[in-house]
Amino acid sequence: MTDLFVDLDRSSPIPLYFQAARQIEEAISSGQLGPGTRLDNEISLADQLGLSRPTMRRAIQELVDKGLLVRKRGVGTQVVHGKVTRPVELTSLFDDLSRHHQAPRTDVLCNELIPASELVSSQLEVAVGRPVLHLRRLRWANGEPLAILENYLPEELTDIGNADLQDRGLYQVMRSRGVHIKVAKQRIGARSGLPEECQLLTERRGSPLLTMDRTTHDDTGQVVEWGHHVYRASQYSFEVTLVDH
Repeated sequence: MTDLFVDLDRSSPIPLYFQAARQIEEAISSGQLGPGTRLDNEISLADQLGLSRPTMRRAIQELVDKGLLVRKRGVGTQVVHGKVTRPVELTSLFDDLSRHHQAPRTDVLCNELIPASELVSSQLEVAVGRPVLHLRRLRWANGEPLAILENYLPEELTDIGNADLQDRGLYQVMRSRGVHIKVAKQRIGARSGLPEECQLLTERRGSPLLTMDRTTHDDTGQVVEWGHHVYRASQYSFEVTLVDH
């Protein structure tokens, strides 16, 4: 690890913590420090480099704040996988992750038939009490939990099984059932994570999460899905392309 810091300039006006953080960041970007690489602890690194412990701690914290390193109890400080950037398009998260070789994996937390509440009925445009499929999944990317996906579907799609959801994205499953997804309206926001959400996503309690609510229509104009998703803000972002007409 010490060979990363051969260019630390102790006479420079640039703070040593910033120089150290910058060199670790460059090593991560170049692949010299790959995902999952464990760093020595702060005391050991500080001793190796002749830096004070507060200086080394601040350098590490800079990269934790950027989402490049993560501190795990009992494990130490590790390089994390690159932040997932997703274009705002009518695609599923599973398909986007697969396309970018992010090794998606899904844990099905809930797959149940329930009567539609007033909120769900208004979103799906079905009668209150009508059977709807309630799905809740934890989506992983490169071995890290990334998002909690909660969806409600009309009763025509209630035969979707756990195996379908573990192996494929929801939109891919819906298309295999003959659903022609055409248009969606979605709202992106942010909020503090609930305790259970933060536990599932391995974030500190109250950490910021990105949110997305989406209502999807097929080619006949019928609502075929309503979803509420939360994403780790430290690992995920939306990308929007703006065009001047």
